[in-house]
Amino acid sequence: MLSSMSSQTAVDVVITIVVGYLVGSIPIANLVAARRARVDLRTVGDRNPGFWNARETLGRRAAIPVFVGDVAKGAIAALIGVALAGPGVWGLAYVGTGAAMVGHAFPVFARFRGGRSILTFVGGAAFFAPLPFAIAIALLLVVFAVTRSFARAAQVGFFAFPVVQLVIEGPYRTAATGVLMTFIGFRFAMAAWTDRRRSLAQE
Repeated sequence: MLSSMSSQTAVDVVITIVVGYLVGSIPIANLVAARRARVDLRTVGDRNPGFWNARETLGRRAAIPVFVGDVAKGAIAALIGVALAGPGVWGLAYVGTGAAMVGHAFPVFARFRGGRSILTFVGGAAFFAPLPFAIAIALLLVVFAVTRSFARAAQVGFFAFPVVQLVIEGPYRTAATGVLMTFIGFRFAMAAWTDRRRSLAQE
């Protein structure tokens, strides 16, 4: 009995990782950019194939499908984990979200050159920590109403999320969130290093 349960758990983990990665690998930003303006977001602007670069390059309205699509990738991957693990078991939701974030950052369908996975993380967070997520979104809206700066409001909501989660859900789940957020930091560091090398090569 224990052996069969362990085998099923391993199968569920593998399915979650593979499907999450493939969903995350769908290059939504570049598909939208190629259709709207026939550009590759990896070669224009900040060279990040994500919402912010799409917004700056294509315009706010054209970037909406990118925003929705990148969030949906994390949400779908987290939901797959929830569906396989069952109610009250949150671990596979993190696994699915993480796999989608890796897929978004290193997409097999786009020569492994992807984005920073922020919105994919956000989509997953809505399902692996719904109450802290809702509070973080409320804080985002309050800051936006006061400052009228979505960038600043998003930063407040993003960094408030793990703090709120720590208070509500404790250290273990927050540590799992920290792992995913660390991956985002790693992607920013990679982008900074790439930009630094590019600038040195042009000197």
